[in-house]
Amino acid sequence: MRAWLVIDPRRLRRDGMEGQLYRRLPPEESGELRLQPQSSEKAKTFVHAFLKRSMPKMKDEAIQDMLTRKAVILEHYPKKKTKQKRKKTKGFTAKQRRELRLFEIEPEQQRYAIFLPLHELWKQYIRDLCHGLKPDAQPHMIQSKLLKADLHGAIVTVTKSKCPSYVGITGIILQEFKHIFKIITKEDKLKVVPKLNNVFSLELDGFISYIYGSKFLLRASERSAKKFKLKGSIDL
Repeated sequence: MRAWLVIDPRRLRRDGMEGQLYRRLPPEESGELRLQPQSSEKAKTFVHAFLKRSMPKMKDEAIQDMLTRKAVILEHYPKKKTKQKRKKTKGFTAKQRRELRLFEIEPEQQRYAIFLPLHELWKQYIRDLCHGLKPDAQPHMIQSKLLKADLHGAIVTVTKSKCPSYVGITGIILQEFKHIFKIITKEDKLKVVPKLNNVFSLELDGFISYIYGSKFLLRASERSAKKFKLKGSIDL
């Protein structure tokens, strides 16, 4: 922002720059403005302080030099606003999640019938993802999509395992973590089944897909960018 103080050249030649700056206003003008007349020394002090405040970057010698010119440019330097750094919100740590029991399913909610609607929604989701599971659909295309799909709500069966007690477990996947599945069975029992050294089968509309748990140690959110080999092996 700049303000121009323009001086009449005729008066400037007669009285000089300082004479124009510090001269008293005529009585009729000061009366209209309701100003009290001041001495020339007070006026000089005021003008110098005003220019110093308006142009803080200039030295006293430069200000005095400007007073000898025909025009004075008053510059206003606004204060630079400091940008406040946004604090990144930190999520809960694994320990805090365990303490808050965020991923625990309450015993009264561990019922197979409650999650059947979830399974129906999952089936429709897979049909839309695969553009319909038609008999002439290419199996490798469907399997590649299933391996990257969200499995919450899918019904799976443990077909092979190094631990015989896991074989035959069938139920709806309620939660998937990097190393385990949480499955609710028809007997309303919540089973925690590790992925490692287990083979899971998944059936939908007559199409059966096998999941090799040892090659499936990923979180659900990480599978979309993972490339799976359709012909895999398992070290049982």
